[in-house]
Amino acid sequence: MKKIVIILSIVFNLATANAQIKTGDALPNVQLNNDKDVAVTLESFKGKVVLVDFWASWCGPCRQANKKLVPFYNAHKIENFEIVGISLDTNKAKWIAAIEKDKLAYPQLIDAKGFDAKTALLFGVEGLPSSYLFDVSGKLVATNPTEEIILTFLKK
Repeated sequence: MKKIVIILSIVFNLATANAQIKTGDALPNVQLNNDKDVAVTLESFKGKVVLVDFWASWCGPCRQANKKLVPFYNAHKIENFEIVGISLDTNKAKWIAAIEKDKLAYPQLIDAKGFDAKTALLFGVEGLPSSYLFDVSGKLVATNPTEEIILTFLKK
């Protein structure tokens, strides 16, 4: 019995490790609702350089990062660039209020189960904020990229 438990544990850990997105993987075909309660698929952003930004209204470092992301987005959105925010908030009202307060004009999606959310598990999000950069072909090229790394892919 002990060996069966160990084998099942190993199989589960391998399956979980393989389920997490890694460099070179495609933009996942995940569907979430936006702040207007409309379903949006991540895959629909393929063809642009896409920064998927995980955040939450209660996360102080996320709110600070938003202050830098907003002007960066405004300066580069015409360069085939998109930021897609994915909130791990469990309180939709607080999420909507944070979007308005931080003036987030780029697409905002919610996966309202916190760190147990399917997208958080798929991406392997362990802390907030966390971001993932996809190139125009839809392949993951960087995790938690700097502005300089993003600009490198915008110039390609």
